[in-house]
Amino acid sequence: MTLESDVSDLWDRYQGGLTAADATAEDAAVIDEFLSALEAGEVRAAEKTGDDVTTWEANEWVKRGILLNFGLRETEPREHGGVTYYDVLPLRDTADLGERGTRNTPDGTVIRRGAYLGSDCIMMSPSFVNMGAHVGDGTLVDSCDTVGSCAQLGENVKLGANTLIGGVLEPVEDAPVVVEDGVSLGAGCRVTSGFRVGENSIVGENTLLTPRIPVYDLVEEEVLYGHLPADRRAFTRMVESSVGDHDLFEGGAYKPAVVATHVEEDTLEATRREDALRE
Repeated sequence: MTLESDVSDLWDRYQGGLTAADATAEDAAVIDEFLSALEAGEVRAAEKTGDDVTTWEANEWVKRGILLNFGLRETEPREHGGVTYYDVLPLRDTADLGERGTRNTPDGTVIRRGAYLGSDCIMMSPSFVNMGAHVGDGTLVDSCDTVGSCAQLGENVKLGANTLIGGVLEPVEDAPVVVEDGVSLGAGCRVTSGFRVGENSIVGENTLLTPRIPVYDLVEEEVLYGHLPADRRAFTRMVESSVGDHDLFEGGAYKPAVVATHVEEDTLEATRREDALRE
């Protein structure tokens, strides 16, 4: 039996009515092994199936394994830093991070069980990485950042302060937010609802990336939804709304959009200078 088949069998029983009160020690061992596999980077909630950023697909059995850890565990009191809290899961053991060169500063970096952090990552406090998230080697999670459940961050990603990477658990077939290798997100960005950011793109501060907001790609001269292609510089602009000429809106009504252009050399140079902080 493989871990995937064990999780799938347990999921079928859960769908058939298995509860946390009925779960056996063997059932608990399966979901514990699954969490360890997530933390080791052996399984991931989504995988890239082709060359383009649009080819990411959810691993449904992995997302089911994550949901089992909520459905088949009881909420219980736990202790961390002298504080009692109530949850179905403890926080992640971080003893393995130091030997891989990954840093998490004190007083506020929270890593939930089932999250993967690669080598040479930096987590500044306060920040939070949720269950099922995958944070690649060399990635910076800055102060006041949240990396949501199942989010997939590539290698050498930079999250500016106060950035939100949204999570997704259900439905299990939905792919989570993806931020590919080498992406830089400015302070205050929000990436939600399964949006995918292509590698080496640079996104301006306070930009909202969500499938409901159009991306005007000036490189290929097309309007996109749900993803930003690789090697783009993106920023928010306001465009005329469909109710722009309504009598109630003096001066016109506008809505946000994202504009994407070529990454300019001076922008790349500014990003490279930030690397000195990580050496």
